[in-house]
Amino acid sequence: MGPEYLIAAVASVGLTVAAELLLLRTGLFRRPAYWLTMAIVLAFQVPVDGWLTKLSAPVVLYAPTAISGLRVPWDIPVEDFLFGFSLITLTLLLWERARAREAVR
Repeated sequence: MGPEYLIAAVASVGLTVAAELLLLRTGLFRRPAYWLTMAIVLAFQVPVDGWLTKLSAPVVLYAPTAISGLRVPWDIPVEDFLFGFSLITLTLLLWERARAREAVR
């Protein structure tokens, strides 16, 4: 087994950022409200994900070969933050794009 989760997490960030910069061009990354949203997401993700992935009594287990092994804070695999960024950001990007299309109608 290889580092599938790590590769997928890094690729998801790259694809999400590329989608915004090259295709969607919503300007989301320039908005303070977006970064505030990401801070709020992080504030909830850390305690929940920390509880789920804590090494002392994990609810969710990762194959050691599938992740980088880098865990910050409270034993959270860094890949979880990457996927969280991609999931929330892509959702907001698509929402903004749909909203812009509705405004044109």
